[in-house]
Amino acid sequence: MTDENKILLHACCGICSGEPISQLKAMGYTPIVYFCNPNLSSKDEFDKRLEAQKRVCEYHDVELIVEPYSPSEFINVVQGFESEPEGGKRCTLCFKLRLLKTAYKAKSLNIRYFTTSLVISPHKNFQLITSIGQDIAAHIDELEYIAIDFKKKDGFLKTNKLSKELNLYRQNFCGCKFSIRG
Repeated sequence: MTDENKILLHACCGICSGEPISQLKAMGYTPIVYFCNPNLSSKDEFDKRLEAQKRVCEYHDVELIVEPYSPSEFINVVQGFESEPEGGKRCTLCFKLRLLKTAYKAKSLNIRYFTTSLVISPHKNFQLITSIGQDIAAHIDELEYIAIDFKKKDGFLKTNKLSKELNLYRQNFCGCKFSIRG
């Protein structure tokens, strides 16, 4: 495979990225995982998810790029929307933040394609996330968002099976301190 096949995969956690990595490889891409999650509720949560992400990347033998934990970025973006329900405007702003950071990271690495593991969750809106990714890509030269609904063809089941095999940390909330309450 050549550099032209590289794709930057934004990863929200190890659990969600396992099957997307497999699918991207099967499609002929060379995935590079980008762990970028300023939304996480604490440094401890960030570290637990990062450790799981490292194990998944080792398992799949793929490169991992880690964006340092910077919760103030997330708080600044969602200010005024803290009380929004899960799946509301706060989440949309969070998706935009992380996909925009992913797009700029891809551009800085001369990687033409980017996507996200967020869409493997049945709790995430594929159409919304796709729309955000495509809109971002439309404003950055020579960048393309690859829309893949990773939960199709039992993707969610497969990614959970792998996470159990690897004994990964399993969180029970989306990640931000506002999602803990509901």
